[in-house]
Amino acid sequence: MAERTQYEELMRQFSAFGAVRRELGRIMPSDCPGGSAAVLTLLDRYGDMRMSKLAELLAVDMSVTSRHVAHVVDRGWIERSPDPADKRSRILRLTPGGRVQVGELSRRTAQLLADRLSDWSDEEVALLIQLMTRLRASFGDCRAAPLRPAASETPHAPHAPHAPHHELEHTTRTPA
Repeated sequence: MAERTQYEELMRQFSAFGAVRRELGRIMPSDCPGGSAAVLTLLDRYGDMRMSKLAELLAVDMSVTSRHVAHVVDRGWIERSPDPADKRSRILRLTPGGRVQVGELSRRTAQLLADRLSDWSDEEVALLIQLMTRLRASFGDCRAAPLRPAASETPHAPHAPHAPHHELEHTTRTPA
C-alpha cells in the first residue's frame, strides 16, 4: 500500500486536474456546455435510454438531468419519445444532428489531447488510460459506498475518537 504522503500528493493532483477540465471546457462549442456534452456522449456510448438511467450515469439528480436534456432537445441533438413499455416515461435518443455534434466534440477533444500530449509516447498514453480506468473501477459507484473509518475507528474499537476531518476519505463521482 502506498504511503500517506503519496495519497496526499494524489489529492493535490486531483485538485490541479480542474485546470485540465477547464481547458477541455473552453474548446467546446459555446452552445454545448459540459453537461450537454456529457448527455450526448453517454447517449452515443450506451444508446437510447430513459431519463432515470441517464441521471444515474451522470451521477446527478433528475432536476439537473432534466435541464441538460432540455438544452440538447432545444438544439435538436436528441429527441424524446414515449417508452413503449411505460407511456409515462420517455426514451432519449440521439438525432442525426446529435451524432454530428458528438463527432465534433470528439474531434475537438482528441485534437486538444494530441496537442497537449504530443511529447508523450504511445506507451505512456496507454498507461495513463489503463491507470485512469483502474482508478474509476476502484471507486465503483461512489454514491452508494460508505466512507471507510480511519484505522482508529475499527469495529474492535467502537469508542475510539473520530479521525480529524481531513483524514476522512472523501469521494466524488464525475461524469464519464
